[in-house]
Parts: sequence; C-alpha cells; structure tokens
Amino acid sequence: MASKVEICGVNTSKLPVYKDAEMKKMIEKIKGGDKETRDEFIRGNLRLVLSVIQRFSNRGENPDDLFQVGCIGLIKALDNFDTSHNVKFSTYAVPMIIGEIRRYLRDNNPIRVSRSLRDTAYKALQAKERLTREKQREPTITEISKDLEMPREDIVLALDSIQDPISLFEPVFHDDGDAIYVMDQVKDTKNTDERWMENISLSEAMKKLPDREKHILSMRFFEGRTQMEVAEEIGISQAQVSRLEKNALKYIKKYL
Repeated sequence: MASKVEICGVNTSKLPVYKDAEMKKMIEKIKGGDKETRDEFIRGNLRLVLSVIQRFSNRGENPDDLFQVGCIGLIKALDNFDTSHNVKFSTYAVPMIIGEIRRYLRDNNPIRVSRSLRDTAYKALQAKERLTREKQREPTITEISKDLEMPREDIVLALDSIQDPISLFEPVFHDDGDAIYVMDQVKDTKNTDERWMENISLSEAMKKLPDREKHILSMRFFEGRTQMEVAEEIGISQAQVSRLEKNALKYIKKYL
C-alpha cells in the first residue's frame, strides 16, 4: 500500500507492465479477435492516458472526464495501429490520446464556434503539421493558406476561434513577491485618466445647470428620449425643449 498511487480511481501500482515484444504479440492476438487480450492490453497502457492528462491539469476540467476521453484515444490508437511500420505503440498512441483530449476541449469550449470554422481550423492544423515535417520548420500563415488554397484571413480567423480562453487572473509571472496576472498587462482604452477627468468635469458642469435643463439632458442623452417625448412630460413645446437643450449643451462645452 505504501507504493500505491491512485489517479482517476486507477491504482497505478496494480497496472501490468508489458515490454515492446510482448505488446507486439498481444496486438497480433487482438487483430485476430482476442477480446480478453484486448482488455489486458488497454489496461496495461492506461499509464499513457494518465501521463497525458497531467498536461491538461491547469484547464479546470474534471480529471475523470479527461481520463475517459483519453481512453477513447487509446482505443482508437489500438484499432488503427499497424505493427508493420516498426514503431513503438506508445509513440503512436500518445499523439492520438492528446488529439482526442484537445478535440474534446475544443468541442466543449464555452465560446461557441461554428462547425465550418472549426473544420477550417482543423485542416489548417493538419497542414501546419505536414508542412513542418516537410520544411523542418514552422510554416507561416501565408504558406498554410497557399497549401489549402484558402484566403489568409480565413485561416487566421479559424485558428483564433479555437484558442482556449484564459482568465484575467491567470498568472503570467511569479517570483518571491506578488504574482503578475493577465489583467495587469491588459490596456484599458476606456477608463483612462483623461476619460476619468472628462467624466468628473461633465458631472460638475451638469450640477451647475438649472434643474429643468438638467432634467432635459438626462432624459435626452441618458434615457434616450426624443424631444417630443421630453416636451410632453415637462409640458412645454418641442421648440422650447430644443432651445433649452442647445443652451445647456453650449454651457457644458464652454465649461469643459
């Protein structure tokens, strides 16, 4: 019990360990329809799933859900594995498991993305992987768009759409002192010092207006009323409302 490590309800100390030669023989039996060997093989490779889901531990997802999705990736890898390629099963299975988990995360993204946009993004990612192998470097967006014969803007939009959202409170740097969060590096173009000063000045100017002009501006610009509606509520003509409004605005502009 001292060496027991339980992850997602799986006791790793009880998982069987198979060597490559053993797994090859087991795969041959599995291809022949041996269901018992298939179950043993999957159980013996659950460590691959457990190791992969550790990479996604900071996503806030339920580990048990990721484990189940990872197992689907493991089963798909087993069903599609070809021993004639002389590749280790783990080398083939890990990318399959990662791909299955990433697909799950994208499909369950809180930001809903259209199916066509997701399809374009997946095609772009596949083209990127293929071009990376061919060129031995990461391809540019232009190269990907030429390869897929699609507009560059469509590729950029599609890839941006599947990016996982992050919290404003996600730490981007941490030393012995306080952490720096994403929100600390986001520029606020709305609530600037100049805007604060403008709002304060506007508030002060409004205070100096007579109550009727103040009420007219409030209804016109804060409640979205028409001059006719304001005139009916106050009990004066629309022409008078227009004149009072213009005089009030002229005073505020002068004050500002």
